[in-house]
Amino acid sequence: MTRTNTLTPSAPNDARAGRPDGPGPGSTAAPEGGAPRARKRRLTPYLLLIPAVVIVLLAMGYPLIWQLITSMQSFGLAQQFGQPAPFVWFENYLTLFSDPYTWVVVARSLAFCLVTAGVTMILGVLLAVLMATVVTPVRITIQIALLLAWATPVVAAMTIWNWLFDWRRGVVNWALSSLGIGEPNHNWLQNPLSFFLVAMIIVVWMSVPFVAFSVYAGLSQVSGEVLEAARMDGAGGWQRLRFITLPMIKPVLGIVLLLQVIWDLRVFTQIRLLQDKGSIASETNLLGTYIYQLGVGSSDFAMASAMSIFVLLLTIAISWFYVRHLLREDES
Repeated sequence: MTRTNTLTPSAPNDARAGRPDGPGPGSTAAPEGGAPRARKRRLTPYLLLIPAVVIVLLAMGYPLIWQLITSMQSFGLAQQFGQPAPFVWFENYLTLFSDPYTWVVVARSLAFCLVTAGVTMILGVLLAVLMATVVTPVRITIQIALLLAWATPVVAAMTIWNWLFDWRRGVVNWALSSLGIGEPNHNWLQNPLSFFLVAMIIVVWMSVPFVAFSVYAGLSQVSGEVLEAARMDGAGGWQRLRFITLPMIKPVLGIVLLLQVIWDLRVFTQIRLLQDKGSIASETNLLGTYIYQLGVGSSDFAMASAMSIFVLLLTIAISWFYVRHLLREDES
């Protein structure tokens, strides 16, 4: 009995001391195969991403490679009868960018997208602030109106806008002439300046809802306690918006502005449908319509592909400034 009582408490002590006397009932030794299971759990998310990555590469990589190859070929009359297109390598790029008209279109497109994106951001932020401050019935009414404008198909919306600015029976000319401001039969689409004014109004009208909803979602995440503390410290509404609210939603504003610049840089449908109403295409071409004119209009698919590759590189260059800023913020 004495010997048994002496040995009994020693077993837990050995287990707590980590002695290799055996697993024992209180042992915490890992089961065999634990490391492979942990490794498998770490690899599982990456394995699940493989199908999506493959689909994206096939959907985006193949057209991009095909377009790059096409931009280095020459298309003429023989290719329309089934002859293979010969490779000319970078000759299309040299021909395209030695043409002064190409740089006119590039400068015109950059100016249009920057001005349009800026106006869209200002109106979108103002509407978002308005939705965040008004009572619920008014906010719901504004949201429904914005949603209807956003959900309207582009072709259907352009039909309405073309009727509004029609030079013979348009509502805009009738309203302005009734007020004694403009001419009753003013052609808005004939002059390039008024053409891009109309185009900017249409593009902004279609883009403001996205900005307003995105910024409103960001405003809803701003802490009310911070704004209340600033108000108690004597900060006015404009000061709270400028020094507290806008800096807190700066990431939202940055990504929305970047998306607007990219979308407005590649705008096509609105410009093309306005050109069909009687404007001079060579004076109102942007990058999208210029690529369409080169490819479909002139059947020069090599030059159109070269211009498309340039637009892709230009988009990446514009996006890189924002991406680099995000990387710097993550490092800090």
